[in-house]
Amino acid sequence: GNMATTHLFHTLYIIFILSLKCQGFYIPGVAPSEFSAGHTLEIKAVSMTSVKTQLPYEYYSLPFCRSSQKGIHYKSLNLGEVLRGDRIANTLYEFKMLEEISCQVLCEETVNAKQSTLFVERINQEYTLHMLLDNLPAATVFKNLKTSELQYEDGFKLGFSFSDKTYLNNHLYITVLYHPVERNDETFYRIVGFEVEPQSIAMDSITTTTKDDKVECALSSGDPKVFEIVKNTETQIRFTYSVQFKSSDIAWASRWDTYLRMSDVQIHWFSICNSIAIILFLSGILALILIRTLRRDIARYNMKDEELDEALEETGWKLVHGDVFRPPNYPTFLVACLGSGIQLFCMFIIVLVFAMFGMLSPASRGALMTVGIVLFMFMGLIAGYHSARMFRTLKGTNWKKAGFLTATLYPGVVFGTGFLLNFFIWGEHSSGAVPFTTMIALLFLWFGISFPLVLCGFYFGYRKQAYEHPVRTNQIPRQIPEQPWYLNPVLGSIMAGVLPFGAIFVELFFILSAIWENQFYYLFGFLYLVFVILVIACAEVTIAMTYFQLCAECYHWWWRSFFISGSPSYYVLGYSVIYYFTKLEIEDFVPTLLYFGYTFVMVTGFWLLTGTIGFYATYFFIRKIYGAVKQD
Repeated sequence: GNMATTHLFHTLYIIFILSLKCQGFYIPGVAPSEFSAGHTLEIKAVSMTSVKTQLPYEYYSLPFCRSSQKGIHYKSLNLGEVLRGDRIANTLYEFKMLEEISCQVLCEETVNAKQSTLFVERINQEYTLHMLLDNLPAATVFKNLKTSELQYEDGFKLGFSFSDKTYLNNHLYITVLYHPVERNDETFYRIVGFEVEPQSIAMDSITTTTKDDKVECALSSGDPKVFEIVKNTETQIRFTYSVQFKSSDIAWASRWDTYLRMSDVQIHWFSICNSIAIILFLSGILALILIRTLRRDIARYNMKDEELDEALEETGWKLVHGDVFRPPNYPTFLVACLGSGIQLFCMFIIVLVFAMFGMLSPASRGALMTVGIVLFMFMGLIAGYHSARMFRTLKGTNWKKAGFLTATLYPGVVFGTGFLLNFFIWGEHSSGAVPFTTMIALLFLWFGISFPLVLCGFYFGYRKQAYEHPVRTNQIPRQIPEQPWYLNPVLGSIMAGVLPFGAIFVELFFILSAIWENQFYYLFGFLYLVFVILVIACAEVTIAMTYFQLCAECYHWWWRSFFISGSPSYYVLGYSVIYYFTKLEIEDFVPTLLYFGYTFVMVTGFWLLTGTIGFYATYFFIRKIYGAVKQD
């Protein structure tokens, strides 16, 4: 019955996938796979990655054992997996449930001089191999020397180098952890752990015997010699493996926990508390200043005529009421930025909510990226609508041009950068290069879904009433007096960016490690909290800065509020540069280009997102305060 259910699940899953067209909300772990004793287990290869080069390669880019009868079969992947550079293929590692193997030869290969050199290069670049067994990644277990806890690291090393010699790990000790389940007097087994310990063993340390159609092997007693691989020499390699099974108390539902056990959850809590303290402090001060001074201002501006004489000399934000809603320069570009920011904001919120409820756990490979891309495309409707209403309010006339710019601004940045970087990745023959067909699919998503939706939203938004403004705009622009030094736009942005950046930088460190150092990121609950804190911080800082600016009778706040609120992104850029030099061991040109290319895309997105938050906060704040003043 189990096969039938699995089959049914697959059929339903395929229908589901087709209905969603490359958007998989399939939650692996809904139906556990169960194996009876003696059931054949297959290991699949995913890719090899390196922190040093940041270029993933597929498993068979090196001459590993491949089946002559079966050939290589690739699993069809979702969008996120393809973009990550995964290419999931079958391998020759096969064994049966609960049947231990003391040592078996996988195959013997003779690799030519060129391939030997490639092995040596990849080992020196510290490449890690990634494999899957029942959708669980192979992990190397090591002891944390400080806490003496066992920690898992995704994948296992291809080899190691020691005093100018390079050694290939040609033997794998595979440990499968299983959890027995009793049902109808039968015992089924669920796989809850997949550990691999690689070892390098020289040819003459192994003796082989052929038994049936399998070649068995025995390790010679004592410490085996290691297997050295030398550049530019033809080498005979024997790949071997051993399998052992261990019963485990880990339940199927929590089999990922060992991979995700972060060693430093305290740091997150500490940083969150720290950020919340900053925010409360900020809010307190802000509320005090704004509510007290605003109350006083509004009360003073609304005084009776006889009391007004001594108040007339007053300066302040009321004096610019005739200019505060004067449309800014470049309104088309401003609404395009706001539209992109709204699109990113909606995508971010929804993805975070999904991720928080565990629908995008690392178990569903590539789901986060796929869902993010598809949601971004569909959020075009909301973005188009809101940016069009703002465009109408700013008395814009050419709505088609503005709509076009909104639809192409951020996707254009992403595609332009991605396309450029792709050429370099192609040149390196890495599997991280986006295949041509996927490029076409992404372009189709952009021009077939996102673009029309933005224009559609723009059309409806532009036909709506413009936002009401509480005060009329004068015919003649008012003179702007000399501004105090601390309201300098550049200085203001630099000062304002510190607080929101302070709220996010710890989480930023973990996100960067997840992207560049091959770690799992799954603390979406923390990320959601941090995001909320970021939104509040951006809004508060921008409102405060704009209030001081209006008090100094400068009414050019439209663009300024966007730049002030977007200022944490300048710090994120600076932090990424520091991270590159202190944390990463990247040496070559292409990986450096990749790092800064992707950082540019991230920072631009972050700038649009934070800028939009501050702009809207300021806009509603200004409408509120001018609405509270009696007009002459």
